Amino acid sequence: MDEQVRVSSRVVLFGGNGDLSLRMLFPSLYLLDRDRLLPDGLTIVAAARAIPETGAFCEELRRAIGANASVPGIDGDVWQRFAARLATCPMELERPEDYTRLGQRCGMKADDATLYYLAVSPKLYGSICRNLKAAGLLGPHCRVVLEKPIGFSLQTSRQVNGAVAEAVDEDAVFRVDHYLGKETVQNLLALRFANSLLEPLWNRNGIDHVQITIAETVGVEGRWSYYDESGALRDMVQNHMLQLLCLVAMEPPVVLESHAVRDEKLKILRSLRPMNAAEVRQKSVRGQYAAGAINGKPVPGYSEEEGGRASNCETFVALRAEIDNWRWRGVPFYLRTGKRMPKRYTEIFIQFRDVPHSIFALPPGSNLTANKLMIRLQPEEEITLWMMNKVPGLTSEGTRLQALPLNLSRTNAFPNYRRGIAYERLILDAIHCNRTLFVRRDEVEAAWGWIDGIVAGWQAAGLTPQSYSAGSWGPSASFALTERFGHTWLDS
Repeated sequence: MDEQVRVSSRVVLFGGNGDLSLRMLFPSLYLLDRDRLLPDGLTIVAAARAIPETGAFCEELRRAIGANASVPGIDGDVWQRFAARLATCPMELERPEDYTRLGQRCGMKADDATLYYLAVSPKLYGSICRNLKAAGLLGPHCRVVLEKPIGFSLQTSRQVNGAVAEAVDEDAVFRVDHYLGKETVQNLLALRFANSLLEPLWNRNGIDHVQITIAETVGVEGRWSYYDESGALRDMVQNHMLQLLCLVAMEPPVVLESHAVRDEKLKILRSLRPMNAAEVRQKSVRGQYAAGAINGKPVPGYSEEEGGRASNCETFVALRAEIDNWRWRGVPFYLRTGKRMPKRYTEIFIQFRDVPHSIFALPPGSNLTANKLMIRLQPEEEITLWMMNKVPGLTSEGTRLQALPLNLSRTNAFPNYRRGIAYERLILDAIHCNRTLFVRRDEVEAAWGWIDGIVAGWQAAGLTPQSYSAGSWGPSASFALTERFGHTWLDS
């Protein structure tokens, strides 16, 4: 194996007993071990300020993993193998001498292939990386995984990335967007580039518009203070939604290799048309949920949540984005995300253009419907293509047509398929130094540049959030956003 792509022999989780580690990272590592995908001899170190000794932590971890809905029970033999990999290290993450102690306690050497996963606040990223380097623990085969958010603006993003870059080369930095670990997101690449059917139509000539929706039924879930600093635009659009947009819109990469894929995504981000104060009035909507009901149960408004107060933070945002390049000129991309929506789902909806001319004499009440493609990421994972078919039977009034779905159901096609945690894919790729599903620094900063322009436009236009009832599909202005251009949101 090339010495530059050595498989990691150790994973160090900073914030090892935090919420992300217990809910996502350790269950993912356990499932990888269950499927025998972790390298032999790989050790896992949980590092945090107040973390129990290894034995007590293993007991706590077994309960947390066993309670995880994505884990189909704890297998005794697998757990014994997994627990043997674990160790803990109490440490203050901003104290340099604790990193020397970490290295000594774990027998770490400069030449080790260690994966450092920073499941902590981004304000600690720079100091952790500097301390690792000063302690001689950042050798040429080490990698550093960063969780979002990488800043709250282009300026703060550059500050965080710059602090990390002082200690770590860019090729050793793996920025996580967990949406990219979802099977259906990865399948989007296969759908586009492994089939000859769709790609000739995947442009302004074949597609009328695109909708991307991430709808959540939950509110801020006790994270009011954090969420109020970001809002829906920064929390969801800047990363998850723009990454999905890039995968839909990017050109075919030369090869399915990390830099080739990320180069094409970067071109899309740089082609997004900026919005000024006049355009945000026509092409964006801000909303904030008021009291209402979800699944028949009353829920409070945003300002009434625990720790809340009067605020201009948006919990809903809808945008009409446009990409200025040859493939997509004139094709709108509608982005919509919000909390306290009626249903929880994430989907990409492709509306194809009408046929140029209909040869069918249709009876009253019958319509020729343009093809549409729905890519559902959650809660189900499915891809559905609607195509026109003749309705069986005889009629004297003309040919009856009906749109029928062709469903690429993963459940039906792969009956033994276990829907995994998105982090399983990402952790495995980081261990094997596959960067394709991770976000590069220039991608992050290009996305922030576009988002900052919208924020500046909102401020210049004095655009404040409009109220919408919890359990609704957002402010009425979000419907006007699409309808003024002759389109309608697909609500399902």
